[in-house]
Amino acid sequence: MITYLLMTIAMSNRLSEIDRSEFITTLYQVNQEKVEQTDANYEYSGWNTSEVQEIERQYIFELTNGGMAIGAFHENRLVGFGVLGHRLMGENLDQLHVDLMYVSRDFRRQGIGSVILEMISKEAKIRGAVYLYISSTETESAVSFYRKNGGAITNAVDEILFNKEPEDIHMIKKLY
Repeated sequence: MITYLLMTIAMSNRLSEIDRSEFITTLYQVNQEKVEQTDANYEYSGWNTSEVQEIERQYIFELTNGGMAIGAFHENRLVGFGVLGHRLMGENLDQLHVDLMYVSRDFRRQGIGSVILEMISKEAKIRGAVYLYISSTETESAVSFYRKNGGAITNAVDEILFNKEPEDIHMIKKLY
């Protein structure tokens, strides 16, 4: 059974409970507004210490500045989480971004990410957003997840997020 809870800044030390490992078979890139895929064949072993520290830093930054986080827990273990960014963005300032979103390897494809994304979407709408902005890792699993959940490639990329992660696939999701 999965329990979904609003997470606090004090829970940042729990983020390392996520098993971010994954076997990657396909990568995507956007080239002249067209999505192209390339074959890949490697195991990503998960976060190293500096990556965990960076994720914790980003999590704390967003929550300190008004963002929010939802966690999915199985028997008191964090198995998934998503963070809604604090900054309104886009030409009309009608977008909030999915800042962080991860589900542990053994819990993927069970609907946990979709529930977290829906909870984040509801909060974004309450905060006045019309769209979620998604800066997705370029893996097939991440891009397919966001597409399945209503994400579409955007040509109007956020400069700050693009400069931070230029390899990411930038998408938006209309909030209904």
